[in-house]
Formats: sequence, structure tokens, C-alpha cells
Amino acid sequence: MISGLNHYNLRSEAKMMEILKIFYIEIVGLELGVRPPFQSNGYWLKISGKDILHLSETKKNDSNPVNIKNTFDHMAFTAEDKEKYIKILEKKEIKFHLRIVPEIGTEQIFFKDPAGNGIELIFCKT
Repeated sequence: MISGLNHYNLRSEAKMMEILKIFYIEIVGLELGVRPPFQSNGYWLKISGKDILHLSETKKNDSNPVNIKNTFDHMAFTAEDKEKYIKILEKKEIKFHLRIVPEIGTEQIFFKDPAGNGIELIFCKT
């Protein structure tokens, strides 16, 4: 039985991994966590003390299929202070769009990281 989400992992070349680390810390608001001394390079980024995003360097023999439609669309984070995020995204000239879902009492901001992975921030109206 599954009891919850543990983390998700994004693999990239070393240069992009550094860009993603900075993006997820400065734009999304994750914090740099402690990562065990694995043989591969990488980072663990956390929310409220829990590592949620693992960044790891692409393995030397990794190859991605060509012309395959990707199934990963976005990762959603529960967030607060929508106006703060809008200011950050506008200042950094990151394209985003807003969506209001009154049926479930949320507002959402959608944007992409530098590698093209989707991010959704969910703001619950209370």
C-alpha cells in the first residue's frame, strides 16, 4: 500500500543540474538538504525538512529515446503568498499562467523550469 509521495528525481548533465538547483532554491523556494555521499553527483532539495526533489547527474551511458512523447507534465507544490511568486516570476521574466478553480477553492500558477519541466503552485483559499 502506498502511504504518500517520497520524492521525485530529475536527471541532467552537470551544467543543467547546477542551473536547476539555483532555480528551485531561488524561484520555487526549496532549501538545499543533506545528501548521502553517493558515487554520483547531485543535490537533495527539501520542503519543511523533508527532501522532495532529488537532482542527479546523468549517468555516462544514459540515453533518452528520440521522438518519444514524454509523460511527465508537472510537479505540484502547495504554496502560500501568490503575489510574492508572481513578482518573482515577473522579475525573472519567467512565463507563467494563472488558473482559478472555484469548485475546489484553489488558485494555481503554472510555469516551467530551465529544463522544460512543468511546475504548478497551488494556493488554497481559506
